Amino acid sequence: MYTLHIGNKNYSSWSLRPWALMKVIGIPFEERLHRFIGDPFSRSFPSLSPSGKVPYLVDGDVGVWESIAIAEYLAERHDGVWPKDSKTRAWARSAAAEMHGGFSDIRNVCSMNVGLRIKLHEVSPGLRDNLTRLEALWHDGFTRFGGPFLTGDTFTAVDAFYCPVAFRFQTYDAPIGEESRAYVNRLLALPAMKEWEVASLAEDFRDPPHDADCAAAGTITEDKRAPEKV
Repeated sequence: MYTLHIGNKNYSSWSLRPWALMKVIGIPFEERLHRFIGDPFSRSFPSLSPSGKVPYLVDGDVGVWESIAIAEYLAERHDGVWPKDSKTRAWARSAAAEMHGGFSDIRNVCSMNVGLRIKLHEVSPGLRDNLTRLEALWHDGFTRFGGPFLTGDTFTAVDAFYCPVAFRFQTYDAPIGEESRAYVNRLLALPAMKEWEVASLAEDFRDPPHDADCAAAGTITEDKRAPEKV
């Protein structure tokens, strides 16, 4: 069985991608959670993975790091990771890669924190540009493939890559249109996403650098997390 090493569920957007993918399409795995500790630029797990980062997938004597590489590794072994049609698959891979390497303002301003509700101080030009591009990308997928997911009626890896964005929109209530909001709600309603959210809220440990990023972005209006254990 695969072992998937992940970070704190409340914060680890990168870990959520392969976790949600494997849960939704039914790939069994053992989960091992590692807490983030310390400064965000030095925080790592050097004894765990070559990059010192999570997620990290272990399959026997094979280790795979980076969420996009994990998706490709799984696609070689399991049906349903990517769409079957080659043209649709090309679009899906492009859209997933854009999320993996882009949307820096969404990522930096709206740091993932499943348990908080935050009113943004402002929507900066960079964040607005990211939101505009994100909505255009999603609309393109729905127009080409008919929805309700980005490449049609089935959840695939490209949707998994946008699951963390759904939690971000729930936390920050960033301004998006009805079509995008409906897609966010579909992702949030998935049983796997509900499972991740419940576990996130139950975490009684914190990562101060992540929380500081959230406080800098806006006013915290609600904290749904379990009390911190000290």
